[in-house]
Amino acid sequence: MRFLVIGLGSMGKRRIRCLQHLGEKEISGFDLRKDRSDEAATKYGIKTCNDFEKALSEKPDVFIISVPSNLHHKYAVEAIKRKIHFFTESNFLPEGIDELIKAEKSGEIFCAPSFTMPHHPMVKKIKSLVEKNLGKIYSFTYHLGAYLPLWHPWEDYRQVYYSKKETPGSKEMVAFELTWIVWLFGSVKEVCGFKAKRSCLEIDFDDTYQILLKFENGIIGHLLVDVVSNPSGRNMKILAEKGTLLWNSEEEMIRFFNAEKKLWEEIKGDTGINQQGYTVHTHEEMYIEEMDDFLKALRKEKKYPYTFAEEKKIIDLLEAVEKSIAEKNVVEVNDEND
Repeated sequence: MRFLVIGLGSMGKRRIRCLQHLGEKEISGFDLRKDRSDEAATKYGIKTCNDFEKALSEKPDVFIISVPSNLHHKYAVEAIKRKIHFFTESNFLPEGIDELIKAEKSGEIFCAPSFTMPHHPMVKKIKSLVEKNLGKIYSFTYHLGAYLPLWHPWEDYRQVYYSKKETPGSKEMVAFELTWIVWLFGSVKEVCGFKAKRSCLEIDFDDTYQILLKFENGIIGHLLVDVVSNPSGRNMKILAEKGTLLWNSEEEMIRFFNAEKKLWEEIKGDTGINQQGYTVHTHEEMYIEEMDDFLKALRKEKKYPYTFAEEKKIIDLLEAVEKSIAEKNVVEVNDEND
């Protein structure tokens, strides 16, 4: 099977590493920037180019679409038109999502969106504790802080897509985190949100989101996402019938207070597979597992765990958050996809 990785920035390079790790040999790359193409060719030994039509001359069977979110749809449409299977990074923009769902349902090609965080080793442990140990979940609070200038420490954050108004990193991370939060706790019924620019970062969008979530099952959650926290990290606290769970990603530690035993239990993780150059634990194994899921689903060996129809629910949820912020009100989440 021949793969074309579209977009050779940091995520595109990650996808090349994943494919090679999983034994794929026929990989080519396309990026409009010659420096990125040249670097990927040298580093990974693949054929690259800066002309899309020329890239198609390699006759790829699969697109791996790793461009900024506002360009996902453009290349997905090219794949659909040519009946080429495709994988996209996380989407948080509504443009084109209905077309992707239509392609997904048609069955003519296999296409799938990214579903990364459920493969995080500590998130998998949290999922198990939620299902087997905690009993009824009452509420949770969760904070993702990710200092924007250190997302790519090797380049000027002001020049990268996630610092642009069209594709703001803060909003993208809200969608990214909501994907696994919904997977963990279930569908959201109502939201109430605030956002603001609180830092001196050279960006023209809000750097902080505070969101309250009321789930269909009654759970009440609080989500704080910002791109100003230094150091970056994830912290979660879950209050439940049978105890309390704390997760600190900086310490790679989950602590669970067992209410029956009246004692704290600790689960210590490790840094896993990490990529040089980043200032946080990147846990590359979750991207490898995600890509393995895609390849196995592509070969009809297993079902892929996430769909564009499910991703549309996250986009709708994000739009409800934005509506709540604009109207200064509690907003009911669109459930027309249920």
